[in-house]
Amino acid sequence: MVLPYRRFGRTNIHMPVLSLGGMRFQKSWKQLEINNISKEEQNKVIKILDLADLYGLNHIETARHYGTSEMQLGSAFKNMDMSSKIIQTKIPPNKDINKFQDELKISFQTLGIKKIDLLAIHGINTFELLQQAIRDGGCVDALRKWQKDNLIGHIGFSTHGSLSLIQKAISSNKFDFVNLHWYFINQTNIKAIKLAEKFDLGVFIISPTDKGGHLHTPSEKIYKLCKPLHPIVFNDLFCLSNNSVHTLSVGVAKESDFDYHLEAISLLHKSNDLVASVENKLNKELIKVIGVDWYQNWDKNLPTWKNTPGEINLPVLLWLSNLLEAWDLENFTKARYQLLGNGGHWFPGNNANSLDVSVTENDLYKSLNNHINPKKVIKKIRYLKRKFGKEEQTRLSIT
Repeated sequence: MVLPYRRFGRTNIHMPVLSLGGMRFQKSWKQLEINNISKEEQNKVIKILDLADLYGLNHIETARHYGTSEMQLGSAFKNMDMSSKIIQTKIPPNKDINKFQDELKISFQTLGIKKIDLLAIHGINTFELLQQAIRDGGCVDALRKWQKDNLIGHIGFSTHGSLSLIQKAISSNKFDFVNLHWYFINQTNIKAIKLAEKFDLGVFIISPTDKGGHLHTPSEKIYKLCKPLHPIVFNDLFCLSNNSVHTLSVGVAKESDFDYHLEAISLLHKSNDLVASVENKLNKELIKVIGVDWYQNWDKNLPTWKNTPGEINLPVLLWLSNLLEAWDLENFTKARYQLLGNGGHWFPGNNANSLDVSVTENDLYKSLNNHINPKKVIKKIRYLKRKFGKEEQTRLSIT
């Protein structure tokens, strides 16, 4: 199968619109030795790579801290034709440039390749981490030397950060591409995508299926609302209908995980009509359930998590509340709720567990004095606490 290609910004790479994400098919999130990988476990990776090759996903994306991902890929690469492969890995920034470059050397060793086509500085989620990357003598400058020696093709960044942070990183003009979140249920970063187009950056969408609402296990309600499309197919088409988006990550854990994404590509030629129809149904249901006034104003005049008692992340919690009420995205809402307070700079701020404990209702009222309906805000986050507040969840990777 030949996938459509798009020019990946100023890298000028012909990028397939689907990319193979390497964070779901590895054996472990821990760093293991190759002799701890069974033949069966390694064959799983090889079969997925073979299918990716068959389907035209020649861009393979991984990261230094995706457990055994780099090592297992490197082992598989030894017996593969790499001439058409586009390899991307990601290294977290570090104020100590020697440590940063040590991590890069390990990636080269584990991947077993002579050149990394796309090297992303991983997790630029705070302004401090951005500064580590772009300062004089920082991570980008260090990578330029590797680039000059033809060991690295292009330099980009991945981020879970705020819109303002992403815009500052793009505007620094230090990067050739960006890995970011943007999909139907979370369109906040559209301004960043438009800015990336202005600076001619390649745009790679991170985890559209999982972070796009656990669409691999959709609620019955969103499944019905997306018909005649599967929610994964709809979301892929939604993302790719924006020509400033160049490729989507396909996080494959098993061979059949390719199927809905390939179905989306087969429908890409009529995406505008298909997307508009489903989008209209989803938005109509959202407004019906949460009300026009809330739909138009819920996110206005909310304090940032840093300026909220208990560092409660009200914008995220109310967004999750809307997803739960309108489309029954319970599993996704639960997972994200429980990650708040445990996600570090990847998913900052806290959930509502401190409400009525160390944070009083009156404390929150004071921080919500400019919001359209403070009472409703508190009612909604109290409901989330009651429903999901007994457990915690942690990120799979510490970096």
